[in-house]
Amino acid sequence: MDLKQADWMSQLEIDQNAIVLDVRTEEECQDGMIPNAIHIDIYNGQEFINALEQLDHLKNYYVYCKAGGRSGQACQLMNQLGFENTYNLIGGMMNWNGAVVPPERD
Repeated sequence: MDLKQADWMSQLEIDQNAIVLDVRTEEECQDGMIPNAIHIDIYNGQEFINALEQLDHLKNYYVYCKAGGRSGQACQLMNQLGFENTYNLIGGMMNWNGAVVPPERD
């Protein structure tokens, strides 16, 4: 489901079953991430799918990318894999005006 930022943020705030998923590239993440986001690069092909399959399908996923296109694709793919609740951030990080944190270092 596509959500505008205000709806995405307010729903995320009250969702006790939420996971935030960043599907951008490693380089894009260097510009900052939404707090507590899990990073899985959608451009990693089969690795991306394998990583998704390891996630808890019963959680609610709030997915974002740079502009909203790739995260929309990720939501569609996740739905095909059996995830019931995926929420795409319309406009992605380009329109994000919430908190941003540096990516965690491995």
